[in-house]
Amino acid sequence: MARLVQVRDGQVVYGCSTVDLNGRVADRAVFGALDWPVGTRLEIRESGGLIVVCADEQGVFRVTGRDRLLIPAAARQWCRLSPGDRVLLAADPVGRRLVVYPPAVLDVLVGQALDDAFGGDGR
Repeated sequence: MARLVQVRDGQVVYGCSTVDLNGRVADRAVFGALDWPVGTRLEIRESGGLIVVCADEQGVFRVTGRDRLLIPAAARQWCRLSPGDRVLLAADPVGRRLVVYPPAVLDVLVGQALDDAFGGDGR
């Protein structure tokens, strides 16, 4: 018997973006859900290959434009992000935080899901 997909109970808002030449990512739905006004202070750090962004009154970084985020050069280097890379954005509006999933992390996650879906042989 086929398994039914679980009903979604989370409030995470997802989007995809391309890293531009200056390191910016943009997605109207994601940043609209976060509702970070221009000037909001942010903490940006790496955690397990992900870029984690949180609204933080003591944060060094700031929101500089509506519906987009500049990922600092150091964070792009940590995660080996280059202009043109596609990233998954996952916004938690309640926690006022964002996680940026670089391609290398997505390769691992999707590879595991493919192995599970195809019985472990990866084909």
